[in-house]
Amino acid sequence: MSSTTPGPQETATFSMPTPHPDLLHLARSVRRSQRILGSLDGARRSEALRRLAALLETRSERILAANARDLEAAAASNLEKPLLKRLSLDRATLATLRDGALQLAAQPDPLGETIRHTLLDDGLTLRQVRSPLGVLLVIFESRPDVVVQIASLALRAGDGVILKGGSEAQASNRVLVACLRDALASEGLPTDAVALVEGRKAVAELLTMDESIDLVIPRGSGHLVRAIQSSTRIPVLGHADGICHLYLDTGADPAMASRLAVDGKCDYPAACNATETLLVHVGFLPHLPPVAKALVDAGVRLRACQASRSVLEAAGFESQPAADDDWRAEYGDLTLAIRVVDGLDEAVDHIHGYGSAHTEAIVTQNEEVAQAFLRRIDSASVFWNASTRFADGYRYGLGAEVGIATGRIHARGPVGVEGLLTTRWLLAGEGHAAADYGDGLRSFRHRPLPLSETRDSGYQRRETPMPMVTGSRST
Repeated sequence: MSSTTPGPQETATFSMPTPHPDLLHLARSVRRSQRILGSLDGARRSEALRRLAALLETRSERILAANARDLEAAAASNLEKPLLKRLSLDRATLATLRDGALQLAAQPDPLGETIRHTLLDDGLTLRQVRSPLGVLLVIFESRPDVVVQIASLALRAGDGVILKGGSEAQASNRVLVACLRDALASEGLPTDAVALVEGRKAVAELLTMDESIDLVIPRGSGHLVRAIQSSTRIPVLGHADGICHLYLDTGADPAMASRLAVDGKCDYPAACNATETLLVHVGFLPHLPPVAKALVDAGVRLRACQASRSVLEAAGFESQPAADDDWRAEYGDLTLAIRVVDGLDEAVDHIHGYGSAHTEAIVTQNEEVAQAFLRRIDSASVFWNASTRFADGYRYGLGAEVGIATGRIHARGPVGVEGLLTTRWLLAGEGHAAADYGDGLRSFRHRPLPLSETRDSGYQRRETPMPMVTGSRST
């Protein structure tokens, strides 16, 4: 294993090495296992998820003991505080992971779900159905809970997953992956659909395996994400930074503003959905001191623009002057930037100029302003009178998330099962040939069919053969 230096240093640069034969064998084994997993009945995958939830309960002491060893080693190596916080597991975290697995187990099997059903011609029907995306490579820092979250979603989606965690979480990752593989084995499912790799060299080698890996999901700092995006031909799903804003409109309720500002900043400062910048309408400035008091009482350090500093200092609150870099900062701790804006237009411009398209929120009692904010902000999640901390797959009812995507291709926002699926086209005919439709012999009907007429009924054969018709036919 590598040292306990956190992930950003481990993955800052990549060469393009020839993969080690053992890694090639592992990736190909995951591919084979995924194809088996994705073809099996969904009830078996549901039962494996239930078994996983049970194992997280019965092995909780073992899991927490492994995590304690990781925490002790990380503290001795002076791991940064935000990463140390993300490394920690407790009983509440395990309960959330169990609940997520059970939520996913209760969901209908997404594989084979028909999303388009078309009658091309008599006896010739076409379905577009959901299918597994394939093999995922997940690279993450510190967060051992990611192991269960992502593998649970992959299991529901019929995907295989290769997990590469930071060396600081080695013991935690190993015991959690053992739970996952044992859950698969208990239902006779291929255990190699979930694999754990270790060591910094493995990352660079895995990123060359575009024939075996379909999607890379980095979970960590913007530095990590950008390094991976520049070092592989494999598509990458991730967000570069989590610079989230809370805008206090002139029509904001002061008590609500205080509550949401504190929650967004303090509930979990190291999370990517924590509020980093507070935008304050100039008309709300008289109400800013109570908001500042709530934040300062919660231990928050303020970095404020000149207009907000004047109000804060007059009310007896200390703050540091904000620089331009503060508007682009993802602090990951109890530090908050504050800027005064003239109104909605300036707030929108600031968010689009400095934000990371992750999550933005407005506090206001003015519905017209709120709807304009929701309509105009181009971010993955946009909230009205709610904390930015709600941007989370579990809270969205997705069971868990593989991460939060801020791009615009394939998936956006918290990515649950649907983000780990693709589609296939299934065509059923009765000896139809493409040549039958040339030179005006036959015409396509292209008639949409009800989605309810799918799976079994959608492919039942006609009792009589399709009559061959010459000449064109109206649709």
